[in-house]
Amino acid sequence: MQRVSVQGVPGSGKSTVGRAIAARLGVPFTELDALHWGRGWSEASTEELLALVTPLVATERWVIDGRYRSKLGDLVIARADTVVWLDLPIRVWLPRLVRRTARRMVLREELWNGNRERVHNLFERPNLFEWAWQKHREDRTFIPRWVEAHPQATLVRLRSAREVREFVERVSR
Repeated sequence: MQRVSVQGVPGSGKSTVGRAIAARLGVPFTELDALHWGRGWSEASTEELLALVTPLVATERWVIDGRYRSKLGDLVIARADTVVWLDLPIRVWLPRLVRRTARRMVLREELWNGNRERVHNLFERPNLFEWAWQKHREDRTFIPRWVEAHPQATLVRLRSAREVREFVERVSR
């Protein structure tokens, strides 16, 4: 395992797991949200995001969390040797997402580039929770097919917090 793409819905633990895998492998970790979202929640253009991510995936060892397929296409997965899919049940990721979002709002935690969660975002359509629900359903068919189309990558589908914990513990340099 040298080049790892971590996939999952918001609240599934992509960043936490990605950082843990990267630390155990001794490789750089990149959170695509941090590259995509600029100050004031401005979105990187396709060209800007490609310019940032292309050199990262050209290196030999990395862990990257996120997808941004509409802008990056298959850039990340085409170079990944492993795709870790955090396919946790809704009863696990939804309460995590609610707690995380509430904590970030109350504590005014900075996410990326000065951005913070905003209450009015909860009322947008689709909001974070609707989007996560939709992705959870879509990923059930999308991710297995997506990885199958990239035979150099091995799919590791983790379906419980215990499986995630055990997998991370097995990762070694």
